Amino acid sequence: MKTIILNGSPRRNWNTAQLLKEAQRGAESAGADVEYIDLYSLNFNGCRSCLACKRKGIAEPCKCYWKDELTPVLEKIWLADRLIAGAPIYYGEPASGMRALLERLAFPAMSYNDYSSVFKGRVDADIFLAMNAPMQYYRQAYEGRMQEYFAPLRFLNGQVRIFPVCDTLQVRDYSKYDMAGFSEEHKKAVHDAEFPKLLEQAFRIGAACEPNRETLMAMNEAESIAGDPDARRYSDVEEALKALKE
Repeated sequence: MKTIILNGSPRRNWNTAQLLKEAQRGAESAGADVEYIDLYSLNFNGCRSCLACKRKGIAEPCKCYWKDELTPVLEKIWLADRLIAGAPIYYGEPASGMRALLERLAFPAMSYNDYSSVFKGRVDADIFLAMNAPMQYYRQAYEGRMQEYFAPLRFLNGQVRIFPVCDTLQVRDYSKYDMAGFSEEHKKAVHDAEFPKLLEQAFRIGAACEPNRETLMAMNEAESIAGDPDARRYSDVEEALKALKE
């Protein structure tokens, strides 16, 4: 199984990256062929609306014809079995690099004739989202929006699962920054108590190379650890499992 792990955070060693590196270790432990990529190390743009991928008679409909440093990454994702990606939430949305990636990854796969997928493969996607907001706020304000935000990944014909990581630690030393709106004591207490457990869950999610009951339950358990003991990512796990088999 080929797995691409994509860090969509500009910070290469903080919350999002740490989670993804644990997922990488998990995937490698299960025998997956894994490649880890820092998105913000690349020079690229979002979709340029050149519409080359929509020209009649092209040999490869599912291809981004704009050439920059993201182009080979897109090709690797389309050839993979699984994408594990992550990004921080800025102003209620994933960081801008993730949006640019999403535009260029999904748009070539979408038919402008009937809005079906022209992609012939299948790529399952697990998305980690790190944020300052607590889980309750994520549930109320972000969850539905994030489902819609990442809906274009459905054109890759796989399952899309979103893993929120809430109430994260922004910096090691809050005294060096104008960040009085946050309680350093609270942030560090949550981080010290819960983040190691979330790293363990990221490892398990990475190790679950096939979408199955273990993946779903690991993500549900991770949400409970993150501060919402009654939360379930899927309203009906059996229904989700049935959908995975379709």
